Amino acid sequence: MMNKMISMIQMAMRARKVATGDQVISSIQSRKAKLVLYSSSCGENKSKKLIDKCATFYVPIYEIDAKDFDAISNSPISSLSILDENFAKGILKHRKG
Repeated sequence: MMNKMISMIQMAMRARKVATGDQVISSIQSRKAKLVLYSSSCGENKSKKLIDKCATFYVPIYEIDAKDFDAISNSPISSLSILDENFAKGILKHRKG
């Protein structure tokens, strides 16, 4: 199931429906983010900030194992937001647990 979820995230990245880096917080605040994912290796302060922002703006947020999260992209990222409702639903459908 995790491979299907990673494939969906990679497809969303190719479709440019993903925000990474500093854009994650701004996409949450502008209500464009439909789903936020962050790595288990993400720093404590950053993960708390993401969780608090998502709670404020009612955006679902999930932690993914660092090994699986590293398989998503060639560049090192610790968090991302999905900007498309259909991609978000598909990713949630294939989420483990």
